[in-house]
Amino acid sequence: MLRRLHHEQPESFAFTPANQAWAEAQMTKYPEGRQASAIIPLLWRAQEQEGWLTRPAIEYVADMLGMAYIRALEVATFYFMFQLQPVGSVAHVQVCGTLSCMICGAEDLIKVCHEKISPKAHALSADGKFSWEEVECLGACANAPMVQIGKDYYEDLTAESFAQLLDDLAAGKVPTPGPQNGRFAAEPLSGLSSLQEFESGRAQYNASAQLAKDIGDTVKRIDGTEVPLLTPWLGKAKAKAAAKPAAKPAAAAPKAADTAVPGQKPAALSAPRAGQADDLKLIKGIGPKLEQLCHSLGFYHFDQIANWSAAEIAWVDDNLEGFKGRVTRDDWVGQAQGLIEQGKTETTNRVKKGAPE
Repeated sequence: MLRRLHHEQPESFAFTPANQAWAEAQMTKYPEGRQASAIIPLLWRAQEQEGWLTRPAIEYVADMLGMAYIRALEVATFYFMFQLQPVGSVAHVQVCGTLSCMICGAEDLIKVCHEKISPKAHALSADGKFSWEEVECLGACANAPMVQIGKDYYEDLTAESFAQLLDDLAAGKVPTPGPQNGRFAAEPLSGLSSLQEFESGRAQYNASAQLAKDIGDTVKRIDGTEVPLLTPWLGKAKAKAAAKPAAKPAAAAPKAADTAVPGQKPAALSAPRAGQADDLKLIKGIGPKLEQLCHSLGFYHFDQIANWSAAEIAWVDDNLEGFKGRVTRDDWVGQAQGLIEQGKTETTNRVKKGAPE
């Protein structure tokens, strides 16, 4: 199936401060230089925040991870869990249409979607509050037919109970997830045939439905404030590092984070030398957007970056809008020095281009 980005896109995207912190924490799960491995969780978080995955969001995440836009687009268009078009402002309904649900009445639920939302999947309702799609098995076969709305499952549905569910959501209510016919979980419809002694002492809802009811945010967009930002792997990493004998510090370019000197703007150029800039994207951590930002600050060549002092690094780190700290985190100075040694400047590339290999 061909999947394309929606023809109408917002002008920009930015994570909420809490989601930004969450995203940056996810990147620390991966070894240095492998931050692109976080592409799926960061795209998913962007979708959870906005409801669907916009082109600015995809490019924003790509810039965070130092990826070419096309690589992030490849991921976003490959996985069907990413919604590439606007979804309902209240809820996007995913109707399971696989065998068990289809046998038990999924087609009736789809008819309700046609009547109350839109005749076509992935199209918004007239009021913009709802959208829907048919999906593959969601793994709740014993409670068929069922739908997923937001983060929760609504099971054991009929056309009538599903229609009422949509009406409640439209009215601003948050219906309790789980079985909608009185079942506790996935016990036989005829009632328990074993473990009947536990029937009287159990809670009103099963653990999954109870937690969803307690949180009460089935269709709420995730802004990052729902739970504390947890990064247990950082604590483990620090403990592991502390157990190792201290190594002698290697000679490296000074970093702004390690100095107390005030920032000082590096020497800048009004245009690239000979009208040809170096490909700054060869520095890991610099994507197209960051390269443009560097150009706007007057930095076009590796030798400019390679000669930054600690004070100049501090100034650049403070002036990278939305990317503060990227210079020190990715060691641009060290990388630029390495690229010069490897002859990766545009000048040497032009000389080598016509030479035999």
